[in-house]
Amino acid sequence: MMFAICNPSISIEAQIGLSLRILCGFGIDEIASAFLSNKETINKRLFRAKEKLREEKMNISFVNNQSIPTRQNAVLTTLYLLFHEGYYSESKNTTLRKDLCLEVIRLTYLLIENEITNTPNTNALLSLMCFHASRFEARIAKTGEYILYENQDPKLWNMELISKGEYFLNCAATGNKLSKYHLEAAIAYWHTIKIDTKEKWENILQYYNQLLLIEYSPIAALNRTYALSKANSKQEAIVEAEKLKLTDNHFYYVLLGELYLGIDNKKAIKHFENALAIAKTPADKQIIIQKIALCVLY
Repeated sequence: MMFAICNPSISIEAQIGLSLRILCGFGIDEIASAFLSNKETINKRLFRAKEKLREEKMNISFVNNQSIPTRQNAVLTTLYLLFHEGYYSESKNTTLRKDLCLEVIRLTYLLIENEITNTPNTNALLSLMCFHASRFEARIAKTGEYILYENQDPKLWNMELISKGEYFLNCAATGNKLSKYHLEAAIAYWHTIKIDTKEKWENILQYYNQLLLIEYSPIAALNRTYALSKANSKQEAIVEAEKLKLTDNHFYYVLLGELYLGIDNKKAIKHFENALAIAKTPADKQIIIQKIALCVLY
């Protein structure tokens, strides 16, 4: 049905938005969050898409094999956003929705099993999902609290899923096009190596540099600054982070708080307090409160 809804006659953003709305039950707020947009923009986009489909009398029906390649990019993006919603959910006040993530993995695997949709991009996306899913058990404490990457117990990582991630990443290494899924999967692979080394963070930094060239996003740019702090220095990362000015995103302030910790603890506390003021989920707020307490003790 995703292929049926992803009609190339409307914009790819509208295709994905309709898929999330009609098939996946996303609310307008959730779709706006997925696109880093606002409710008004999303409502207008979906209204225009529905009007165009209605005016041109386009029926949503199963597509033939010839139409599949023109729609696959939108389908992959929809699956990518669905997995992200499961992996980090703000809308349901839940840190991790394993059932949703596993269902998205299943659907992506179905694409791998089909000769037409078994493309390098599909393999790279499935690889990315496997790497992230491998850390499910380590991300959430028994009390339900979110465990940051640096505090996770590698013994809880699922080595079978890591191996599958490596397998699908190798399968993705064909053709001459590098997608964002390839680069994000490569970044996720390096995160399955717990030990901090300069080589690890330099590789992650370079992959982020390539990712931003292929498809810029504020969140990727923000994540890049963390890798920059690990590969080079906190001071260099602070300069780059402050250029982003993502003042409506609590992760922005959390990162600045982390970067200033040990350099200027008063600034670190201020950034964490800014993050706490706009954080949405109880899990995020709890982590930020812990970080403020750490600043006092640092």
